[in-house]
Amino acid sequence: MGADREGSGRRTPARAVAYAASGVVLLAGCASMPDHGDLRGVESTPRQETQVRVFAMPPREDAQPPEIVQGFLEALTSDDPRYSTARQYLTTKAAQKWEPERATTVLADGPETVADPSGGRADGDDFSFTLTGTKVATIDAQQSYAPAAGTYSQTVHLTRDEKTGQWRIDALPQGVVMGKSDFQRNYMSVNKYYFASDTTSAGSGQPMAVADPVYVRERVDPMTQMVRSLLSGPTSWLRPVVRSSFPTGTALPKNVNALAPDDQNKLTVPLNDKAARIGHGKCDEMAAQLLFTLQSLTPTVDEIALRADGKELCSLTEERATAVAERGAETRPEYLYFIDNRHRLLRTPNNGSHSASAEPVPGALGDGSKALRSVAVDRDEHDAAGIALDGKALYVTSTTLSSTIDAPVLQSKGRTETDRLTTPTWDAQGDLWVADRDPADPRLLLLEKGGGQPLTVLTPQLDGRINAVRVAADGVRIALVVDKNGKQSLLIGRIEREKNGTQTTVSVQELRSATPDLEQVTAMSWAGDSRLVVVGREDGGVEQVQYVQCDGSIPETGPLPGLTEVTSIAASEDSDAPLFATSKDGLLWLPGGSGWRTLKETASVAFYPG
Repeated sequence: MGADREGSGRRTPARAVAYAASGVVLLAGCASMPDHGDLRGVESTPRQETQVRVFAMPPREDAQPPEIVQGFLEALTSDDPRYSTARQYLTTKAAQKWEPERATTVLADGPETVADPSGGRADGDDFSFTLTGTKVATIDAQQSYAPAAGTYSQTVHLTRDEKTGQWRIDALPQGVVMGKSDFQRNYMSVNKYYFASDTTSAGSGQPMAVADPVYVRERVDPMTQMVRSLLSGPTSWLRPVVRSSFPTGTALPKNVNALAPDDQNKLTVPLNDKAARIGHGKCDEMAAQLLFTLQSLTPTVDEIALRADGKELCSLTEERATAVAERGAETRPEYLYFIDNRHRLLRTPNNGSHSASAEPVPGALGDGSKALRSVAVDRDEHDAAGIALDGKALYVTSTTLSSTIDAPVLQSKGRTETDRLTTPTWDAQGDLWVADRDPADPRLLLLEKGGGQPLTVLTPQLDGRINAVRVAADGVRIALVVDKNGKQSLLIGRIEREKNGTQTTVSVQELRSATPDLEQVTAMSWAGDSRLVVVGREDGGVEQVQYVQCDGSIPETGPLPGLTEVTSIAASEDSDAPLFATSKDGLLWLPGGSGWRTLKETASVAFYPG
């Protein structure tokens, strides 16, 4: 996915010397380059194993402008921690002003470099090239990923040093640019964790941990990178709805350059004096943030110890962390639920057996007295909300033997089934969400604790009609499938709550696409703290099942085994829970390393709690 173009004939001369014994790859600029005309695309380095380090070669003596630019672009894709080799291709002044950490621009292929005919000649004292390509994404200074589109075009100017006679770059864009395959080789997506500002778990009353995905350089001490990133605070998109337990200004001491766990998988993190006087409860929350964050990076951290002012502040093990905060990925659902061909709600134990045995849910939703089109079970698995078969009415009842169905808590006036209520969804606080697709009055609605007067949720940036709703376990992010002019896109929004006396205002802010390449999204579910599983297709493509990150990036797992005519997809934030789907073949599940298998031939919708 980088600059390699099979069959294009565009190949640079040998550019890497591998030292297998030390696990090092040295990138070298081309040994002989033309001094005018086009400079070919920068080819991507073949993907290396994680233990292989890639370092760039400095500019050779008397290198000409094309070779200088080529070598510089190569150096951007290396594992040089502070880009010190890349800076050797710049003038002293340019090297001082250049800020590579400001942004990373990801192109579909490596940057094409075209000589600027108005930018001088190599036999003079200055020369210019234009870097071009098709943008795929950008990574900002906070390490936050955002899909991008359009043309990339930036100028690089070179000058010949009067004293040494050597060519160097004296003007260049801030940040780093590279092809998609080089980006995937160099960077990895990791979650850092904060706590929801206005949301606690309805079951435990604990703060809800919220994943904030960022990209870090994979082989440049990612553990220390992630600690620094966590201490610097949440990304701009998430900041309005989360808090950090670290006091403002908390950082690693200046003399700390690398962190690593000991042989007991315990990581000791020294902090500056801003954290020296915190209480024990707050310290436990800080340690939990670090533990969740670093376990997203590696399984080799089981305990976090915090130190400041020469003493240990607290220590938190993986087992104790569950008593400090609740995290969606750590909450295992007891059952998988589905609707059978008699329009009843059934459930099967989520115990790893994955047998076809199932039982009706106790109470009114499982006895067949009310025909159901869709249902949502709350995260404690004590209550459920069902949509009538015609889509008009929403009922809420307990999932116990004595439950009954009372009057609907909400009714739609839409004229057709597709213009009525969507499948509902429960958040971490025990509130119920549903969209009414009535063209005369389309609304996103919230029913506090599953009842009462429905609250209309403000959606100031929504452009289209909501077809599906799913709230994340953390309660501060919401996934919407939105239809606009026949295109169905998956958008992720931030849930903001404001209280003014007894009045509560709820809004969904800063909607952003999680599937920019898909033309039609037909089903989706949260499948981790920052990941979703999606059924959709590209323009002109076939239907596929794939994982996506909530920031719009694609994990390296690639598409899952295909299905046709999928009506629902069921995933849990708990990554150990299996993946289920319903299609024309009934209820299916996906064992690891194989294709979909049919469990029951009669099922229309499958889902986990939430």
